[in-house]
Amino acid sequence: MHKITSKFAKLRAKDGGASTLDPVNESSFYRFRKQRGVNLGSWFVLERWITDGPFGQASPPAKSDLDVARGQNARVVLEKHYDTWITDADWTWISDRGFNTVRIPIGYYHLCGADPSVLLGTDFADLGHVFSGVWARVIQAIEAAQRFGLGVLLDLHAAPGKQNEDAHSGTSNPAAFFRDRRHQQHTVHVLRILVSRLKAHTPPLLNVVGIELLNEPHPISDTELKGWYSTVIKELGTLDATLPIYISDSWKTEDYAEYIKSITPHSSILVLDHHLYRCFTASDIFTKAPAHARALTDKGAHTPRMFARVSEMLDTAGAGLVVGEWSGALNPGSLTGSPDDTKNFVAAQLLVYEAHCAGYFFWTYKKHGAHPDRGWCLRDAVEGGIFPHMVGLCASRSADGDHERQARVRDPFKGQHTAYWAKFPGKYHHARFAEGFVLGWDDAYAFLTASSHLAVSELGFVGAWARTRTADHGPSFWEFLHGFKQGVAAAKSDFDENYCSE
Repeated sequence: MHKITSKFAKLRAKDGGASTLDPVNESSFYRFRKQRGVNLGSWFVLERWITDGPFGQASPPAKSDLDVARGQNARVVLEKHYDTWITDADWTWISDRGFNTVRIPIGYYHLCGADPSVLLGTDFADLGHVFSGVWARVIQAIEAAQRFGLGVLLDLHAAPGKQNEDAHSGTSNPAAFFRDRRHQQHTVHVLRILVSRLKAHTPPLLNVVGIELLNEPHPISDTELKGWYSTVIKELGTLDATLPIYISDSWKTEDYAEYIKSITPHSSILVLDHHLYRCFTASDIFTKAPAHARALTDKGAHTPRMFARVSEMLDTAGAGLVVGEWSGALNPGSLTGSPDDTKNFVAAQLLVYEAHCAGYFFWTYKKHGAHPDRGWCLRDAVEGGIFPHMVGLCASRSADGDHERQARVRDPFKGQHTAYWAKFPGKYHHARFAEGFVLGWDDAYAFLTASSHLAVSELGFVGAWARTRTADHGPSFWEFLHGFKQGVAAAKSDFDENYCSE
């Protein structure tokens, strides 16, 4: 299991002003590090294609949580599944492979054990007896993840009224979330309950890295969805001003990035969630696997350029970009017959996510079936050699006790960068750049050395973290941020060269 060193907990803002996270605590480590994660699909929100066991006694059409809940022995069937789908052996497997976060999809009805009012006026109104024990299990999942050093992103996968047409949004009924404002208002109520219960829990749930307001909403109007996002962000900020909030980009990444930019800086991290799949559209089907991979590794191609633009925009605004769902799945029409088709596609995605994103979450961790599914199931992909055995940085020796060497390397780097900017005339505040560089380097190393586990966590939300590390966000902040980001990058390079190489 992972342990967090006291060194990180003792960090302080060093600019003489008060940091919003001063003293830095363990929750900051979980929330601001790069989230290398996996989805725990079909644990609480069921998907029949992932595991069909709970659907054996479901009511027709037997596709959704509501169908199972209306079937025979629903509570017994569901609780048996909840209690066996993820165990300590799974937490161990995940953490031993470098993953540091899990995304857990939940439905609003899973909160009825915390507050029965979440069911009022919904499709699940008469099913509280089926789901009343789930909230305690969600809390147990968060606590179990923390024992293994894993963060948890709670994703509202199923909202009142359904935010999209898929059965994984809780019911087999038509989507009505965007057709009836009562569903939208009730979802705000649900999210307030969720945040309130997380905030009030004792002991504190330090490893909750954020909540996702809606999974894959299909709005009638993007203006309406953005307005709803703004309402929720404001409401939740009154309950917990530091809890990161994740929002779906509804597959319009640059548009929603501009929206986030327009409402930042914000007291909490705002995170844009993009889902990337290449196996559903007609274009996907007729594009061969090597072309799919090249479209991600070619820096001049649309997707890498878009990721680079959006990432920079959000980072500068103190926000972040994650890929909340992705997989190695390709349509059979894309396969060439080469055993490396899927492996190369996975590798290409990892490269672009590591380069530009503050996090990524593979869909999905496990899947039941007669045959391995190396495109969708992480365990099958790793065991089949399609997915790397480890993700992220992996230290071959400890960096602790090497502070003098790190400082000796850091200061010449700082001097070189400061001297570069000194060549240009203008009203610069070079001291701010130097201050940012030193703090960025030191904080980057604090993240890199905070865990006792071999898998390394690194600072991921760099721009957002930089904002918490100085009270001066005035005209010279851009120089502080520029120096901070260069210090972080230099520290990571130094760490990789000196502590990760064989």
